[in-house]
Amino acid sequence: MSKFLIEYMRAHLISLEQDVEGLVEQMELLDPSSKDYAECDFEYNWLQGQMIATRHFIKIGEEENGTKK
Repeated sequence: MSKFLIEYMRAHLISLEQDVEGLVEQMELLDPSSKDYAECDFEYNWLQGQMIATRHFIKIGEEENGTKK
């Protein structure tokens, strides 16, 4: 896997983490029984899944290239 692609995925992971942080802050202001909270919760779980997948692809790419950090 190209080093460029691995670095891109690392930058994407940082962006996802920042998105989750903002979402958590937003959720803290909402009533847990509200529709808005439920929508944020769905997005939170969706972003967490993307983060898991991105970390996995980074790991595979690093192992393939012998550059695991």
